Amino acid sequence: MSKESAWTIEQVAAFEHQVTGVSVSEDKRIFVNFPRWTEDTAVSVAELARDGALRPYPDEEWNAWRNARKDELSPGKHWVCVQSIVADGRGSLWVLDPAAPSQAHLVSGGAKLVQIDLASDRVVRSIAFDEDAAPQGSYLNDVRFSTDGRYAFITDSGVVGAVLVVDLAGGKTVRLLDGHPSTQMKKGLNVKADGKELRRPDGRGVEFSADGIALSDDGQWLYWQAIKGDTLYRIATSSLLGKGMQGKDVGDDVEEFGKNGVSDGLLIPRGTNKMLLSAVEDSAVKVRDLDAGPGGQPEVLVRDERLRWPDTFTQGPDGTVYVTASHIQDSAFFKPNAPPALATQLWKLVGGTF
Repeated sequence: MSKESAWTIEQVAAFEHQVTGVSVSEDKRIFVNFPRWTEDTAVSVAELARDGALRPYPDEEWNAWRNARKDELSPGKHWVCVQSIVADGRGSLWVLDPAAPSQAHLVSGGAKLVQIDLASDRVVRSIAFDEDAAPQGSYLNDVRFSTDGRYAFITDSGVVGAVLVVDLAGGKTVRLLDGHPSTQMKKGLNVKADGKELRRPDGRGVEFSADGIALSDDGQWLYWQAIKGDTLYRIATSSLLGKGMQGKDVGDDVEEFGKNGVSDGLLIPRGTNKMLLSAVEDSAVKVRDLDAGPGGQPEVLVRDERLRWPDTFTQGPDGTVYVTASHIQDSAFFKPNAPPALATQLWKLVGGTF
């Protein structure tokens, strides 16, 4: 039996807003986020209840920021445009806010990584990113944490891609691989959906630099790729935490690790050396065996037309893998007459083994 025939998807929730991030905590709580892209969404980060209801998280005040009220509320103490959320397995939910509504102008003082204590549902730390870490034109996209919990690795999918490394205790952030080929959009590649090139009314296509990110199960390798790209890259975390944190160039330590095709989210399930990747052009989730090296080929795990732009993965404590469908190809970015609030979903993968 092929991997593809063994798997299917099951809907967990449906939303009236464009969802991107999802994370499941060690006590099985599910959290989602809604970026402020084509609508001034009333909820940016929420906990998903069993009945499908959304509770603004950690509270309504952190979710109170609006484009229309941007001069009234501090961007450093409110969600401006949240792109991803990650439960670290150590009792915290981390929220990454690139603070660039519509993926455009970065709101000064808004880019941040925020830690929320899950026991008390209270913010306990906020690490602000200055213009050196998150310059105008940046869009901080996704985050992973070192196995010892001391460092965060962040992709920047903005105009100039990069990888950020954050010392969580000291708050020091270094911006690495800024402009390096591995973090940039691939020239000549055009992302497709429904068999056609995706284009905005002004002719621009999909323009995301370094986006998907994954940490090997042993914590020794960090992987990433651009959405407007087809190549997977990796670097030893020892290089990032050694030379990188000293501000030295780590470009020569980057390795090409084969072709993934166009992909958004990445995940290495716990206890495996397999990589799940969202195949946005194929409405599919694929899997590749990292033990096969750069020559390994992704295989379709599950293909389903309901997976319109599979976006972000998370794995629950019981091993279940969840994935959001963010419907980017259906958004007002590419379909000007589309409603700003999209119908999007959260799915879980059912029925097989990796």
